[in-house]
Amino acid sequence: MSALYELAMASLLGLGTTSSSMLGAAIGLYLPISKRLLACLLAFAAGSLISALAIELAYEGALSLHQQGFDARAAWLFVSAGFAVGATLYYTASRALEKKGAAVRYGTQFREYALARKQADTAERIKLLAKSDLMRHLPAEQIEQILPCIQDRQLKAGEILFRAGDAGDALYIVARGKIEVLTDAGPQSNAACSAIAVLGVGHAFGEMSLLSGEPRTATIRAAEDTNLLRIAKQDFEQLVAADPQLAEAVQRISHQRAISNLSAGGTDAAKWAKVANGSLDHLNRHETGKMLVEAANGAGMAIVFGNILDTIPGCLVIGAKFTAFGNLSLTLMLGMFLGGIPEAAASASMLTKAGYRPAGIFGLWSTVLLAGVIAAAAGKAFIGSSEALTAIFAQALAGGAVLALVAHAMIPVALEEGGSLVVLPTVAGFLFALYLALAESFV
Repeated sequence: MSALYELAMASLLGLGTTSSSMLGAAIGLYLPISKRLLACLLAFAAGSLISALAIELAYEGALSLHQQGFDARAAWLFVSAGFAVGATLYYTASRALEKKGAAVRYGTQFREYALARKQADTAERIKLLAKSDLMRHLPAEQIEQILPCIQDRQLKAGEILFRAGDAGDALYIVARGKIEVLTDAGPQSNAACSAIAVLGVGHAFGEMSLLSGEPRTATIRAAEDTNLLRIAKQDFEQLVAADPQLAEAVQRISHQRAISNLSAGGTDAAKWAKVANGSLDHLNRHETGKMLVEAANGAGMAIVFGNILDTIPGCLVIGAKFTAFGNLSLTLMLGMFLGGIPEAAASASMLTKAGYRPAGIFGLWSTVLLAGVIAAAAGKAFIGSSEALTAIFAQALAGGAVLALVAHAMIPVALEEGGSLVVLPTVAGFLFALYLALAESFV
């Protein structure tokens, strides 16, 4: 075969291998096929890929090195280094793209992303609550009940928050800046007057009026640009009614407070914050839906690159291995083709929930076809020689990336959709691929 013909055939192999993604997307959008059946198919494909990587890449690469004078240890180290680098590169790139929105493709990756996002979004707020002379008297494990009740409020320097005589409408905690407690200021005055106390980060105020039902007893003014956390009266009353420990803490602070001599005593703040963060280990349906839409907004290119990243390593190897139709990487092609169906189906379902239209979903997955063609042609053109050390290392690198894909996306999605049952088709896929490899070797 001429070099140009081989290049064209390798490209067609890449196209054929990745064409299953379009079929999978159509299934996810239009055909009510059992999720468990798709999960078993994905598990079978994962087992097949593991077998192909172990035999066609790792073992055959090591044999080629042995024929060039490498002993067993040196060959293992060479191949292992390629796999390790490939897996690391894939994982690093995949995580970066998921943070940009590509996580919406698969349910398992999205939940991991959403939990990390939830922790990050609340970390600073929890640190602040840990310093609060009111909130850190609460059990840290109950912090999740309080967070939804908290709103932000910003004040400019010199701005009056409320005046003596106003009705109590909320409890406040200083998040950033300082506020001054004034005995009184005229109803229309922002002029400076003597402050009886200055409250800084972590200090709570305003609870006395909520407890007593009486008007505010002091005027609050921002000493500088200040951010406050606000808990509305209704939410405050519900929290106090539902939590005796909070009610006790509020009463204690209210009665013991000497506004000019507030202290940060009590439970160790760092320990409280650590426990509070640890309690945020799940997502409710509302949080999941909101984050899914937010993550998907403007994430089209991240999804495209995520799909391409999953496609390139395997197609590189398929192209590199191709020399004639009697020497195809059947196990690798089979694993990628079968795996593409449930992967794309699961992705189409997630993207639909994220607000994508069918045309947009097909458009995103069509990039896989192009990536498969280009990657297979590049594999044939640049790493097609299995004898060169650089080619063996490049194939091992691609193999490590594929193995990382199996562990990062395929198996977790299969377990998510099919449960423990997927153990059996995973083993079946491995054994089937092993049979194909042995049948080819024993000819």
